[in-house]
Amino acid sequence: MSAGLARTRAVADAVLYEGYLLYPYRASSSKNRSRWQFGVLGPAGATEAGFGEPASMRLQTVTTAPAPDASITVHVRFLQLQSRQVHDAAGTAVAELPIADPAAPRTELTWDEAVECEVEIRLPGAALTAGVSEPIVVAAGEDSEPILGAAGVEAGRVARRRWPLAAELTASLVVHGRYAVLDIEVRNTHGAVPLDRDDAIRHSLIGTHLIAEADGLEFVSLTDPPDDAADLVARQHQDRCWPMLAGAPGDTDLLLGSPIILSDYPEIAGESAGSLFDATEIDEILTLRVMTMTDAEKAEARATDPRAAEIIDRCDGLSPEELQLMHGINRNPHDLAPTSFDTGDVPWWSPEEDASVRPGLDSVLIDGVSVARDSLVRVHPGRRADAQDLFFADQVARVTAVLSDVDGGTHVALVLVDDPAADLHDLAGRYWYFAPDELEPLSPEAARSETTETTLREENSQ
Repeated sequence: MSAGLARTRAVADAVLYEGYLLYPYRASSSKNRSRWQFGVLGPAGATEAGFGEPASMRLQTVTTAPAPDASITVHVRFLQLQSRQVHDAAGTAVAELPIADPAAPRTELTWDEAVECEVEIRLPGAALTAGVSEPIVVAAGEDSEPILGAAGVEAGRVARRRWPLAAELTASLVVHGRYAVLDIEVRNTHGAVPLDRDDAIRHSLIGTHLIAEADGLEFVSLTDPPDDAADLVARQHQDRCWPMLAGAPGDTDLLLGSPIILSDYPEIAGESAGSLFDATEIDEILTLRVMTMTDAEKAEARATDPRAAEIIDRCDGLSPEELQLMHGINRNPHDLAPTSFDTGDVPWWSPEEDASVRPGLDSVLIDGVSVARDSLVRVHPGRRADAQDLFFADQVARVTAVLSDVDGGTHVALVLVDDPAADLHDLAGRYWYFAPDELEPLSPEAARSETTETTLREENSQ
């Protein structure tokens, strides 16, 4: 396996297991009962019946015109649901089975697992230009194994069952001068309409995504195409599957088609100690969440899946130095190498320690007017859809500070003039924040008029 393909498969695995055991799931938690979130191709009729996801996903991307002997190898990857049913020593199906083994006390749980599936399909260029269709078939299966308790005595059994999957990959390559359009669709072709939600997911392809390897042609970036390919790229359509260049930066022979939109050349963060089954991999937060679980919650999570036990063991075993490695990285999407925050002895988060930051004295120019602390402005919320902001529409506010964030943005802190608790909010530092383009500076005359009206209202209220 090439280094580029190995790099791509690492990201693809994160997509494959997105949501499978997020930090980690427990059977008793109601939010964890709907675990299959992305790339689910349900059987035909599942969506119409309200039981499942649409049956297909499709991507269109641009390549260079193929050489005579060109080919594309497509890896279709997905999960097949596998039910795990626990039986006690009498053969009765149970939800859980406590094992009183002094050497390894534990609980065996009934749970839905998943089995990785991958179908590799080589598509010669001649077949692609004519249009090609290939079946994808995954057989059903059943397995059973004993549950051993103290002294190796059989305390019960675990029965695992998988249902058959059927799908079809169709692909075509249409040449447009120096370039060509590659169209790939994967469709679930299971024949029977599902009876209910459980039946639908049993016959679904879960976490479906594609890896394509090109030989004799090159993939074109959809986000940064060559100038002469931009119009062709703009005409392509994606349906639940987004194509991106993959492998090492600069590679053009690998493509990842993902149900989660990613940028070209995605990679697993170097600080990630291992998968937490969240494709966005906010490792520090999820790791801290695992560390806050009680012993009982950890025991329950361990019983759901061996992968959950691995997560807990890894998080519990992290040293303070390893945990620190997950924190404090600032990534510029235009840089290939991440850089760390380094502000010397001055904490970047503390205005009191940075003489260049003076929120009480700094100002910002709005419509040619300098706005600073104690300026009066009229608020016109426009950037956000927060219902709270609508209460500020056309209200007059007093500026308490002008602040800048680490990305160079400017924020104006306000208290409402008509708010009886404005002074208390100011004293406690509890402000409302708006962008400069959401504020209208009031002229001195208008400011005096507003102040007079506010004073009269206060006197009348007394």
